[in-house]
Amino acid sequence: MKKTKNIFWVLLILIMALFSCSTDNDNCVKLLRKVVETSEEGTSETTLYTYNGNEIVSIEGPQKRIDFTYSDGLITKTVTLNNKNQLLETIEYRYLESKLVEVESLGNYKINYIHNSDKTISYERFTIGSANQQVKEFHGTLYFENENLIKDNRILDNMAVGVTSNYNVSFDYDSNHNPLHNILGYKKLLDHMQAISLNNSLINTVIATTTSGDQVLSVANYYKSSYKYDSENYPTERVSETAIFGNGNKGYLKTQYLY
Repeated sequence: MKKTKNIFWVLLILIMALFSCSTDNDNCVKLLRKVVETSEEGTSETTLYTYNGNEIVSIEGPQKRIDFTYSDGLITKTVTLNNKNQLLETIEYRYLESKLVEVESLGNYKINYIHNSDKTISYERFTIGSANQQVKEFHGTLYFENENLIKDNRILDNMAVGVTSNYNVSFDYDSNHNPLHNILGYKKLLDHMQAISLNNSLINTVIATTTSGDQVLSVANYYKSSYKYDSENYPTERVSETAIFGNGNKGYLKTQYLY
């Protein structure tokens, strides 16, 4: 009789846990396993996500694979290989008191971050030339609200004398779960922009302004996405008419998320 009661209570606890997950969305932590992207022409590409617990091990697509290295729960290095296992890029991440302070793509560029008292983050990006010579490309400030990156204000530093150029991006979000946010340490990667945010970006507004003497040229672009969600408020599908492809072109893209 006692054994039967114990089994009953174990089953009851399991049922309650499952019921809690279905009714309390914040208790349901999912990890993204696969992404399928389909263009307007019907061409599809699949990207696979591999984990050790909630640490990301690799992200593998048809053209390249990114391998991740951790230290004390923080992502410290990514290595990007092509589909022939040839090295494309190595990026190292350095932290101070668990806050990202430097990103270095070995031999390519470096980004320095300063965490300000008002919770904004200032940054500077340098290209790395021959003999490790560093040339500043741009600097800017990142703004956050409710664990979402809401604005990136950037000033270009490699313009001609008398010419200034600003590049400002703002992000609007839904109130649902960004599946990448559950990856251990991923939200620290400031160079990944809105992908580190708690929620999913619906609209990206990009305003580029160039001033030369009395002439001011300003161009605005809007990138919109719509989502479908599962019962735990994780996205299952994203559709964008203004997705940016690797060749720089914009167009339709449907993205499916599998967990």
